Amino acid sequence: MADTFSFDVVSEVDLQELDNAINQAMKEITQRYDFKNSISKVTLTKATKELEIISDDESRLNAVREILIAKFIKRNISPKALDFQKFEAAFSGTVNQKVKIISGMPMDACKDIVKRIKDSKLKVQASIVDEKVRISGKSKDALQEAMQFIKSAQDIKVPIQFNNYR
Repeated sequence: MADTFSFDVVSEVDLQELDNAINQAMKEITQRYDFKNSISKVTLTKATKELEIISDDESRLNAVREILIAKFIKRNISPKALDFQKFEAAFSGTVNQKVKIISGMPMDACKDIVKRIKDSKLKVQASIVDEKVRISGKSKDALQEAMQFIKSAQDIKVPIQFNNYR
């Protein structure tokens, strides 16, 4: 039996789930009555991990954004993974908005999680490995407590998942 157990805290977005959520949102937009004769659409650029929302005006753009967020939540994609940029007026009276997909945990978020774990006095160790935080401890119960502690922190700026249980 292992002496120590561990898991990783990561911030990842499944691009296939993201694509599925966008397709569902587009299907709803084409079927809704209030979007009739609208040119609203959402496109995903997987290479740069960016979305572009195009709509007739600002109110429809906000409605498209709400539909997208609802579909992301249904597909278990955190809205924290979306970085909405400022919307811009485009040609022929349309507006567009870029949305960056946050994938990978920034170093300041890693440091914040490590500091929280150390301040919590839980019987686990936290260390930064690449773009993730590895939590290790002697008992699985301590790791479960650490998971609950991290999940309860509402002010973490990035979406978090747990993987690589050992």
